[in-house]
Amino acid sequence: MWHTAPVTEQIRPATPADVDAITAMAGARRRQYSTYQPVFWAPSPDADEVHKPYLAAQIADENVISLVSEDSGKVTGFVIASLTGSPPVYHPGGRTCQIDDFVVVAGSWNSSGARLLMAAIELAVHRGAIQAVVVTGHRDEEKRAALRACGLSIASEWWVTPALRPADVP
Repeated sequence: MWHTAPVTEQIRPATPADVDAITAMAGARRRQYSTYQPVFWAPSPDADEVHKPYLAAQIADENVISLVSEDSGKVTGFVIASLTGSPPVYHPGGRTCQIDDFVVVAGSWNSSGARLLMAAIELAVHRGAIQAVVVTGHRDEEKRAALRACGLSIASEWWVTPALRPADVP
């Protein structure tokens, strides 16, 4: 017989009290991603100071879905989802749930990450979304595996040059 530990983690709406933890998690992920592609993902020197008020505004915006996972009073992940229309050249049939800021602690993408994602998608569907689009780094394998396990598939990739200098252009 299998024994599993009880899930003590909860998914709940993010609050202003979560902004510091969310900002720290986002900063750590930004630094991780900069090792994947050092030009595109290069954090600015004041990235946390710039990102923190943006995250606070997203959490305060009732039109944005912002959730955290929490275990024993500690934030273990977050997702921020915005509902947008599609560009006029596309017609997917409804609104898009755009997820860019989405981080969980290492080793918990298949648990916390999946629960956060599915909770955000469920809320987005109730607000008219017909698809979710999630941004991730190309080498974030744990997150990519969780996205596949949740039924998402790759729709696009961005290819980036190394840092360019005038001498590189004929």
